[in-house]
Amino acid sequence: MKSRDAVIIGGGVIGCAIAYELAKRGMTNITVVEKNYLASGATGRCGAGVRQQWGLESNILLSKYSCEALENMNVALDYDDDIEFKQGGYLLLAYGDKMWNQFLKNVELQHKHNVMSEVKTPKEAKEIVPYLNIEGLTGATFYQKDGHANPFKVTDAYYKAAKRLGVEFLTFTEVTNIIKENNKVTKVVTTKGEIATNRVINAAGGWSNVISNMVGVDLPVHSERHQILVTEPVKAVQGPMVMSFHHGIYCQQSPHGSFIMGLGDPNEPRGFNIDNTWQFMHEMAEIITDLLPPLKNLRVIRQWSGMYNVTPDAAPILGSVPDVEGFYLAVGFSGHGFMIAPMTAQLMAEHILGQKTTLPISIYNLDRYKRGELIKEPNVV
Repeated sequence: MKSRDAVIIGGGVIGCAIAYELAKRGMTNITVVEKNYLASGATGRCGAGVRQQWGLESNILLSKYSCEALENMNVALDYDDDIEFKQGGYLLLAYGDKMWNQFLKNVELQHKHNVMSEVKTPKEAKEIVPYLNIEGLTGATFYQKDGHANPFKVTDAYYKAAKRLGVEFLTFTEVTNIIKENNKVTKVVTTKGEIATNRVINAAGGWSNVISNMVGVDLPVHSERHQILVTEPVKAVQGPMVMSFHHGIYCQQSPHGSFIMGLGDPNEPRGFNIDNTWQFMHEMAEIITDLLPPLKNLRVIRQWSGMYNVTPDAAPILGSVPDVEGFYLAVGFSGHGFMIAPMTAQLMAEHILGQKTTLPISIYNLDRYKRGELIKEPNVV
């Protein structure tokens, strides 16, 4: 039986990034276990937007540092390809005074952290996206440094950098059990053998509670389907991501010309179903062709679904588990894991190695729910 300093469960962007950040700091005797191929779960199915326009200081900073990492990632990770990070901005749309007043508060807070978002009138919003239907629009905010990256290539960049440092990756390998003794993790059992370890990092996304249940920990998370569609490619006509919390939608044009869009459904049942539905296609078409009328002329070429791993406050659970020594969580990202992966991974590595974390991590600990200290972010689709 082989022995490892740490076993990371989950080969999405979070797991691969944590592996790299640990290895960079000297812990290279690591195995990442992924039951399918890398980025096969939520990472490879996400909309891959990266925004810094949040309404809480903690989320602004996580995203800001992550965005800065993405700006330099090709060089910093010595990546032989391109992660395709394009900073076309995010245009956030506000409908009604309540939402608009919250946006103004958000901008004030963002400016305190040098996220220099801009307040826009409906007319100014239309200047940014000329074919935007501004009927009923109260105002908007815009930040040019928000953007979009390729989730497969970001994951690949972390994978290759970690592998060069000595990290082992086991794909198509399922974790079937985690053994603990005296409330300390001692072993991970997989379909390809056992691994002795005193550190296990749960980065299993939609299956995070399945993994945590193996050590007797029940997480306040659930998985739910979120659907996305992509259109045929056309010439570049939309620079920023357009997002409306009122409609629950986002829409962006990729560097390749296709429009990628998603729609949140507050009535989506919990579970692991990721089948596509015609209802999503119909509702998405109705909303987006009203908001961005010229898109009605585009053909849809593909539709897919992925899982959000959702917490009660739509914020991640990070850090140690008090009742199980050596068991760490990086789960519950509620649809925002990709955009904060770089800084999340750095914080997790610092925490696991007993170093002072660059940003406070305790607010994201599991026990915040027992303390009643939920993270109440107003800017969530």
